[in-house]
Amino acid sequence: MKQRKVPQRKCIVCGENKDKNDLIRIVKNKEEGIILDPTGKKNGRGAYICKDEKCINEAKKKRKLEKVFKTEISDDLYEEIIAMK
Repeated sequence: MKQRKVPQRKCIVCGENKDKNDLIRIVKNKEEGIILDPTGKKNGRGAYICKDEKCINEAKKKRKLEKVFKTEISDDLYEEIIAMK
């Protein structure tokens, strides 16, 4: 049987390519705004961050999500990301 290819995605903080399942997806869409997407299937613009706390803290410090989504990001979202890892 043929093995399935696991999609690769790039972390917006460290730039490493990893399996899609090893990253946290954050989505911006018109209906819900900016939310976490644990399923990886929500519509909208997506960005990926490593589940590593160092990457999450650096994203907050350097405002990476704000640059990607071109909008303000609340500290609550970063707390949700840390809790999800």
